Amino acid sequence: MLDLVVESFAIQYDTLGDFLDSGGWVTRWILGACAVLITVALERAWYLWRIYPKARAAALAQWNARGERHSWTAQRIRIALISQLRVGLESGLPIIKVMVPMAPLLGLLGTVMGMLQVFDAMAMSRGGDTRAMADGISHAMIATMTGLVVSVIGLFFSNLFASRVRVEAERLNDLIAPG
Repeated sequence: MLDLVVESFAIQYDTLGDFLDSGGWVTRWILGACAVLITVALERAWYLWRIYPKARAAALAQWNARGERHSWTAQRIRIALISQLRVGLESGLPIIKVMVPMAPLLGLLGTVMGMLQVFDAMAMSRGGDTRAMADGISHAMIATMTGLVVSVIGLFFSNLFASRVRVEAERLNDLIAPG
């Protein structure tokens, strides 16, 4: 079934430029939002699976190297270590969370632009030029679909990284245990 969908899509659009043109100028903005989303998601994945374990190990080593862990100062150092690691964990997540609702809103803008094109075609031809109306409806639907697809991708990454951050934050409190 998926092969049929991909094949029908490939027949209709030879290049990415053809697809973007068929959705109007808004699809290029949605593609830009998708590029930002994917870039931030890749950076977050790199950080979480490559950089963060080293930073966590360094913070844990720093805490374990302390001889005294009960004083007020030691507890403030512990809180600072955990806070620094959490800042690193949560960095980039707000961008992903902004892209999730922004993509469908851009798709909605494309829908409105496409429908304006339909109404313009109806006014010019007195309602008789179905090809011009179909072109406007096509612009509207492609922009909407593109915005929703990008939003679903963003929602996946947002939930994936947010749950990982939540688990790691809880784990930090256990690893860097007070006295």
